[in-house]
Amino acid sequence: MLTIGLIGGMSWESSAHYYRLANELVRDRLGGHHSARCLLYSVDFADIERLQSAGEWDEAGRVLADAARRVEAAGADLLLLCTNTMHKVADRVADAVRIPLLHIVDVTAATVRRHGLHTVGLLGTAFTMEQDFLRDRLAGHGLTVLVPGAEDRKMIHSVIYDELCLGVVSEASRTAYLRVIDRLIAAGAQGVILGCTEIELLITQDDTPVLLFPTTRLHVTAAVDQAITADQLVTTDQPVTADQLVTIDQPITTDQPVTA
Repeated sequence: MLTIGLIGGMSWESSAHYYRLANELVRDRLGGHHSARCLLYSVDFADIERLQSAGEWDEAGRVLADAARRVEAAGADLLLLCTNTMHKVADRVADAVRIPLLHIVDVTAATVRRHGLHTVGLLGTAFTMEQDFLRDRLAGHGLTVLVPGAEDRKMIHSVIYDELCLGVVSEASRTAYLRVIDRLIAAGAQGVILGCTEIELLITQDDTPVLLFPTTRLHVTAAVDQAITADQLVTTDQPVTADQLVTIDQPITTDQPVTA
């Protein structure tokens, strides 16, 4: 099994979800006492949140690029950035290392397309919903992306930072999110991307008949698939190379469905 490198801490609540999912998926795939071979580097989210609020994305990119180099040096074979919002600096992170970065948008978009959808709603932080770094990459996969209105975006962002990042899961917030999802569907969305790792702590497919695309679960599933299958493709004398993995520039093309 290849070693999955995780850059987390944004927030640690969602990073714990990444870790648990990776181990559960490996156990389910391989059985017995198998667990994920992984390395986790967790940043101090207070530092990242301050840089986000100040718009200091270059400095945030430097911090995460340094984390990526450390994870690579520790022995990771592929890399996950355990956050949607900080994929704004994904190119900077990918350029800092030789191992491939599995991009959360490419994984998600491939799943949306496999379900035959072309118009999706997007929930996430205000940065994710209002800036173009995720929306444009989704559009590059042929998807039309709808975002909530201004008041809904403000509420969604507040719940993420003031509740979910702090481990608070509120029934009132769940209801508010579901109302936003209903409005996105009424506006023409065929499904909804949960484009923030913490949102999956609040909303699951059991909460709504609308098809959801939980980016964390999809991201981890793709990483585990690659860690297991790529390891089976090479021997100890033939180290895995970037072109054998889905990278930041190579969206998934597998036909195997991934359930939400």
